[in-house]
Amino acid sequence: MTPAPSICVCIPTYNEAKNVEPMAGAVLATTERLRLAATLLVIDDGSPDGTGAIADRLAAADPRVAVLHRRTKDGIGPAYLAGLRWALARGADLVLQMDCDFSHDPADIGRLVAATKDADVVLGSRYVPAGAVTDWPLLRRLISRGGCWYARTILGVGIRDLTGGFKCFRREALEALLWYDTRSSGDGFQIEMTHRALRAGLRVREVPIEFSDRTLGSSKMSRGIALEAARVVVALRRSPSPFPPATINREARVSSPREV
Repeated sequence: MTPAPSICVCIPTYNEAKNVEPMAGAVLATTERLRLAATLLVIDDGSPDGTGAIADRLAAADPRVAVLHRRTKDGIGPAYLAGLRWALARGADLVLQMDCDFSHDPADIGRLVAATKDADVVLGSRYVPAGAVTDWPLLRRLISRGGCWYARTILGVGIRDLTGGFKCFRREALEALLWYDTRSSGDGFQIEMTHRALRAGLRVREVPIEFSDRTLGSSKMSRGIALEAARVVVALRRSPSPFPPATINREARVSSPREV
């Protein structure tokens, strides 16, 4: 019998004291049910509300939990990069990233992991058939949809949810993608990593998820983050591909969404 792949679930945090412990419990319960050899990595950017201390307590009580402390809050992009590289250095076969506020449902982890059987990068997508967004006001829905349409149109790609942060990478994919730094520190990081995967010739697949607004804590979204993402899209459109043609010997494609 082929052993189950090892997985590292990377969760960046800043002032998530109310969410980090229940999220850790939900993630570990899911990976245990799926019989995955899992590590939960909390990447804390010096939260003043004690999130890091809570994560340290969880790690002391459970060897499946690890904490990466960063001194300052300099954006979700650098936090994710630090976590992704940490996971690769420790031999993870699959690396999954998700939010700490339960907007990404830990119960969907199994569907993203299963989809890596025929994909290198799997995106939990709000905007494919059977995907959904709940609890958001109309204006925020329009801004999110409009941002995805803008990025998809400027970059000329078929991905429906370019700004989503619920992703699962095969190890080989990350090794191909992380050899140079990203341009963005905010949510443009999500767009950049997916665009980079397509340029590298990786198989990218979207699977539908239901995205729910947080119920505890406050959103980190700001006008500055949205403007940075818009600038990143233009820069990516203008820049030549950093990947030589033989980086990955595979034709880039976007898989059609379907249930896993």
